[in-house]
Amino acid sequence: MTDRPESSLYRIAADVALGQRVRLNPFVNLYGCRIGDDCMIGTFVEIQRDVEIGPRCRIQSHTFICSGVTLEADVFVGHGVMFINDRHPTVATTLAQTWKLERVLVRQGAALGSGALIMGGVTIGEGATIGAGAVVTHDVASGAVVAGVPARLLPRHAGSG
Repeated sequence: MTDRPESSLYRIAADVALGQRVRLNPFVNLYGCRIGDDCMIGTFVEIQRDVEIGPRCRIQSHTFICSGVTLEADVFVGHGVMFINDRHPTVATTLAQTWKLERVLVRQGAALGSGALIMGGVTIGEGATIGAGAVVTHDVASGAVVAGVPARLLPRHAGSG
């Protein structure tokens, strides 16, 4: 396990499992998550409870990874990527009555471009590429390249995956 850095520049809860050789940049907020070996977590990244990050992932700055997200091995997450785990948020008196966790799975070797928004309940296939600024509302096939709002398969990649 990587030693927990002792600095006011980090917020790393006691229930975080850090793999070997994890590189953490300043202003990281981690709690209740698991980070695999040889990962890099950029500046101003928050990773919440019930998140699994596989080995050799690279998560760039200003990214938010909410509860219920799993990144398999060798996933690249660009700057400012946002994950959403509830498609129907509400202001309710009791969160337990209204909130439904919608998990996200990002398969091995996928790359998520800067500013992408990944909605809850989707799977991004192995080796898929998500264009910068894309809004992913549905599953993305392995090897596919998608871009746009909402994210759509790029025509030249129609035969992929």
